[in-house]
Amino acid sequence: MTITLLYSSKDAMKIQYLAALLASSTLTVGAMALPSTVGSVFAAPCAGAAGTVNPCASANPCASANPCASANPCASANPCASANPCASANPCASANPCASANPCASANPCASANPCASANPCAGAANPCAGADAVSATEPPHAAVYVESSSNLAIRGADPVAYFNEGEAVAGDAAYQYTWSGATWQFSSAQNRALFAANPEAYAPQYGGYCAKAMSEGNLASVDPRVWTIVDGKLYLNYSTDVQQQWVQDIPGNIAKADTNWPGVLTVQTFYENVVSWAQ
Repeated sequence: MTITLLYSSKDAMKIQYLAALLASSTLTVGAMALPSTVGSVFAAPCAGAAGTVNPCASANPCASANPCASANPCASANPCASANPCASANPCASANPCASANPCASANPCASANPCASANPCAGAANPCAGADAVSATEPPHAAVYVESSSNLAIRGADPVAYFNEGEAVAGDAAYQYTWSGATWQFSSAQNRALFAANPEAYAPQYGGYCAKAMSEGNLASVDPRVWTIVDGKLYLNYSTDVQQQWVQDIPGNIAKADTNWPGVLTVQTFYENVVSWAQ
């Protein structure tokens, strides 16, 4: 199996477990230059000021101290207010792309690993409490192709052909569009549009461009076009670099599970979409 992975240079991921994959796969890892402006790729359960006043700055959001308690400096701006962070009105509940109730629950569509463990979502530069990031939820049924709600474009306007012939995520141009599978796809050149039109299935991402890791968990989530993988000539997109890190721990297993869940999830699962400003 041939695998091509791409991570943003900004995240500087160090994935020690890739050594295990090398024993059974040919693995190529590249780095991509990112635009200067990058939107958050996580929901913000404690929207508001970051830094020392951020209740999630150093502590686990699932620790004994309730980050949504009245003493929380984020309380007034926090959609949880004084309610339990696992309550129905909490962004950790129905509006959270990572849980249906408890953000540490096994139903987390973004990971099988506990987000309150070593991969604490409040740790590091990807702190979800660093700024406001709205996550919307849409009830089924859903379209066969992920179309960004704000742009009405498939896979947030990324050129699907560029992953294959340029080896990077490239924003499409409104001058080069093509309608396929009920969605508008955008391309960076007339040549790429022609290639796609001739054989859409060869270039379109798997699972309609929805997050591949979430699909392996039987859930639906949006994607960051900069976080991609080509496995055996097929394109897979993921929700974020952290989710991608979990995806690569067992790519064959995740693909097998996602293949089983697709496309049935379109008629039964809630879809979660965050805001990602990836191409300026």
